[in-house]
Amino acid sequence: MSTAAPPVSAAPLAGAPADAALPAAPPADAAPPVSVGAAAAVHCQNCGAEVSGRYCATCGQRREPPLHSLWHFAKVTTEDLTHADSRVWRTLAALLFRPGYLTREFLAGRRARYLPPVRLYLVLSVAFFLCAAVTHDQLQVLQITEPGSGPPSMRVTPLTGTDQSPFGARPEESLQQRTEQCRHWDYQGPWEKRLAPALHQACVRIAADNGRSLQQAFLHNLGRAMFLFLPLLAGAMMLMYWRPRHYYVEHLLLFVHNHAFVFLVVLLMWALAAIVPRAAGWLHAAVSCYVVWYLFRSMRVVYGQGRWLTFGKLVLLSFFYLVSGAVMLALTTVYSMFTL
Repeated sequence: MSTAAPPVSAAPLAGAPADAALPAAPPADAAPPVSVGAAAAVHCQNCGAEVSGRYCATCGQRREPPLHSLWHFAKVTTEDLTHADSRVWRTLAALLFRPGYLTREFLAGRRARYLPPVRLYLVLSVAFFLCAAVTHDQLQVLQITEPGSGPPSMRVTPLTGTDQSPFGARPEESLQQRTEQCRHWDYQGPWEKRLAPALHQACVRIAADNGRSLQQAFLHNLGRAMFLFLPLLAGAMMLMYWRPRHYYVEHLLLFVHNHAFVFLVVLLMWALAAIVPRAAGWLHAAVSCYVVWYLFRSMRVVYGQGRWLTFGKLVLLSFFYLVSGAVMLALTTVYSMFTL
C-alpha cells in the first residue's frame, strides 16, 4: 500500500517567528550568482586582447606561460623545429609529389595550412644558388670562332681553370699580357662613349682574377633575373589560355610553384649524387623525366584541359622558355660585367 507524501506547507513552523518562515526570493532582474571556482579571463601578453584559445585572435601570438626553466625552453624550441609549424613539411611534400596541388589550393582559398608561395620560392631559390655557388664553381661559356674559310665552329669551355678558358691564366702569360688583350674588346654601338670604357674596365678585372669575379657576380644576379623572368612567362601563358580566360595571377602562381619545385628537386638530386656518386647519371636522367611529367601534370591539374592540348601548349611554352631564357642569361651576363 503506497502512501503519498504530505504536501509541504508554506506556513511557518510552530514556535518560529512569522518573519523567519522562508527566505525572501531574489528579484527577477538580479544577476546570476558567480561561482567561486570560475576562472578569470586570460589576456594576450603581446596586445592585451582576451584569448579564448591557443592563439590570440588579434595578433596571432601563441598562448603559453613564460619561460621558467631551461627544460621548458628546450621543449618549446624542439616543438618549433619539429611539429609546431607543420606547414613546412606539408608544403614540401605537396610540392614534390602533387603537381599543381598547391596552386589549386591557393586559388580555392585554403592558404593557412601551407607556406606562402613567394616566401617558398625565395627560400628555395636562395638555397639553390648558394649551393650552386659552393659546389658547382665551374661555369661554362660558348665560344664561337669564325675562320677565314668554312663555317664557324662552336666550343663549350669552362669559364676558369683551364688553358682553353677564355679567361684562364696560361703559364707563359703574365698579368700585364692578359690585360693587354682587353684592347681588342672594342665596342661600337649606342652609348659608345659610356659603355666602351666600362667594358674595358670589366675586361681588366675579369682577366686579373681569371673570371672569378664575373662568375660570382653572375650567380648573384641570376636569382634576381629569374624572379623577374617569371612575370614574362606568365604573360605568355595568358596568350595560350585566353579561352576560357584566366587571371594573370593564376599563371604567375603556377610558375612560382613550378620553379620552386625545380629548385627543390635539383637540390635533392645534388645531395643524393654526392652520397652515391656512381648513380649521378641515373639520377640526372630520372629527375629530367620527372620534371617534364611534373610540368605537364601541373598544367592539367590547374587548367583542366585535355592531354594532347596540354602537351602542345607545353611544347610551345618550352620553346618560348628556351628562347627567352637565353636572352635572359645573356642580359644577366652583360649586366654582371658592367657592375663588377
